[in-house]
Amino acid sequence: MAMEGMRDLLRGSLGRSLKAMRPEDKLAAAWPVACGKALAERGEVVGYVDGEVWIEVQDGTWLRQMMSMQGQLAGQMARIAGVKVGRIHFKVKRNDGR
Repeated sequence: MAMEGMRDLLRGSLGRSLKAMRPEDKLAAAWPVACGKALAERGEVVGYVDGEVWIEVQDGTWLRQMMSMQGQLAGQMARIAGVKVGRIHFKVKRNDGR
């Protein structure tokens, strides 16, 4: 219970400190809080336009994991960042330098 209370406190204070940031930056800051350390280390917010977020994912295994949680992650990110999130698009990161 103490951990859950701490998470709620962090979410609230993070949301207040994000008010002056661009929506994409708010979402990038909210990402690790919304999904937890393991997922956050394997995915990165790379874009945001009109309620749609793009997440670049380390590999196909993590892509499937994140896609299975898409609705939950969208709701959490919207609530924490204070930004409309209608949909999250996931794509596997390219490793060819482009």
